[in-house]
Amino acid sequence: MHIPVQKKVRFGFFIACTVVIAASICSYLVTKNLLDNAKWLNHTIEVSKRLEVITRQLKDAEAAIRGYNITKDASFLQPDMQQRSIKIAEEYLILRRITADNPQQQLHLDTLKLLLDNKYRQLMEGEQPKTSLQRDTSAVQQGEKSMSKIDRKVQDMMLIEEAHLHEKSELYKFFSAIWVPVIFISSLVAILIGIYSYVTLTREFRLQLHIETRLKSYQRNLQQNIILLNKSNEELEQFAYVASHDLQEPLRKISTFSDRLQMKYGEQLPPEASEMINRMVGAVSRMRVLINDLLLFSRAGRITPESITKVDMSSLLQEVTSDLEVSLQEHNASITAGPLPVIEGSATSFHQLFQNMLANAIKFAHPDRQLVINITNQVLKGKEIDLIIEENRAEDTFCRIYIEDNGIGFDPVHAERIFQLFQRLHGMSEYSGTGIGLAICKKIVDSHHGQIMAYGYPGKGATFVVILPLIQTHQNDSN
Repeated sequence: MHIPVQKKVRFGFFIACTVVIAASICSYLVTKNLLDNAKWLNHTIEVSKRLEVITRQLKDAEAAIRGYNITKDASFLQPDMQQRSIKIAEEYLILRRITADNPQQQLHLDTLKLLLDNKYRQLMEGEQPKTSLQRDTSAVQQGEKSMSKIDRKVQDMMLIEEAHLHEKSELYKFFSAIWVPVIFISSLVAILIGIYSYVTLTREFRLQLHIETRLKSYQRNLQQNIILLNKSNEELEQFAYVASHDLQEPLRKISTFSDRLQMKYGEQLPPEASEMINRMVGAVSRMRVLINDLLLFSRAGRITPESITKVDMSSLLQEVTSDLEVSLQEHNASITAGPLPVIEGSATSFHQLFQNMLANAIKFAHPDRQLVINITNQVLKGKEIDLIIEENRAEDTFCRIYIEDNGIGFDPVHAERIFQLFQRLHGMSEYSGTGIGLAICKKIVDSHHGQIMAYGYPGKGATFVVILPLIQTHQNDSN
C-alpha cells in the first residue's frame, strides 16, 4: 500500500516532536535536580558552617573561662562573655533563617536555644571568682555535660541535612542515568528521521520530476490529438455536407423519374407496379428526411465564443411556438409557460432545442385528449440541484426547465435510450421520424455544459428536465 508523502512527513514530524519533547523533559528534570542538589549542598554547607561557628565560639568561651580560673589572668576574659554571646546569637538567627522551610530543624533549633541559654548562664557564672575547688570542679562537670548536649543536638541537625543531601544526590543519579540513554536515543532517532526524510523527499522529488516529464509529454500528445481531432471534425463536417448534398441529387432524380413515370405511364401500369412506385417514392422521402436530420445532427451543438450571447428564453419560446402554430392547431394543443430567465448560449441552438422538444411532444400526443404542454423553471445554485453538472461549479447558478405534457408517455426503463441516435420506441408505421430529434437536443444541452433528463409515465405523459447554467464560464472554441 502506497502511503502519501504528506502522511510520511507528518508521521516523521510527530515522532521527531515526541522525541524532542521527551528529551527536553528529561533534560529539564536532570537540570532541575542538579540545581536542587547544588542548592541543598550549599544549604548543608551553610548550616554546617553556622553550627561549627556556634560550637567553636562556645568552646573558645569555655576555654577562656578555664584559663581564667586556673591563672586568674583577666586577659582570658577578653572579649567578655556578653560579647561572645552576642556573636553566638547572631549566628543562631542566621541559622534559624536559612532553615525556616524545615519544621524538623526548627524544632531542633528551639531545643538548641534552650541549651545555648543554659550554656550562656554557665559561662556568665564562670566569670565569677571561685571560692572553693569543689565548686570549680562542679562547674566544669556541668559545662562538659551541657556542651555534650549541644554537640549531640548539632550532630542531629547535621544528620538531617546530610539525609536531605543524600536523597537529592540519589535522585540526581537516577535522572542522570536516564538522561544519557535518552539523549543518545533521541539523537539516534533524530539522525534516522533526518536520513529517512532525506531519502523519502529525494525519492518523491524524483517521482515528481518523472510525473511532470510524463505530464508534459501527455500534454504535448493531447495538444496534437486535439489538433487532429479538430481537423477530423472539420473534415467530417465537410464530408457530411458534401455527402448530404451529393446524396440529394440522386434522390431528386429518382423522385423526378418516378413522377414522370406515373404521369406518363400511370394508366398503363398494373396496380402492383403502381404500388411499388408509391413505396419507392415514400422511401425516397424518408431518405431525404434522414439525410437532412443527419446534417442537422452533425452541426448541432457546435458553438463558438462569438456565437454565445444572452438569450431571452421567453422571447425564444414565443418564436418557437409561432413556428409550430400549424402543428399545434392540428392537434388542438395548448402551451402554458411562465417567465423564463435570460441564459447565455447560442440562440440558434436553443431555438432548435425547444423546437425539437415541443415537436416531439406534439408528435406523441394522446389521441383521446387535448394535448397540454406546461413549461416551468427554477433558478438554483449548483449545490442545490439533485444532480450536479460539475463539482467545481457547485456555486454557479443554474436554470432547471421542466417541459411536461400529457401525451402517450413512455416506459421509464427507456429514459436513457430515447436520447441515443436512431433509437425509436415505436415503429415507422405508428409515428414518423428518424430517431434523431432527442439526440440533437442532448448534444445541444451537453455543448452548453448542461444536462437533460426524461421521466415517462405510460399513458399519462412525459416530463423532460433541462438543466442549463445561466453563465457559460466554460467556453470552448468547439464542442
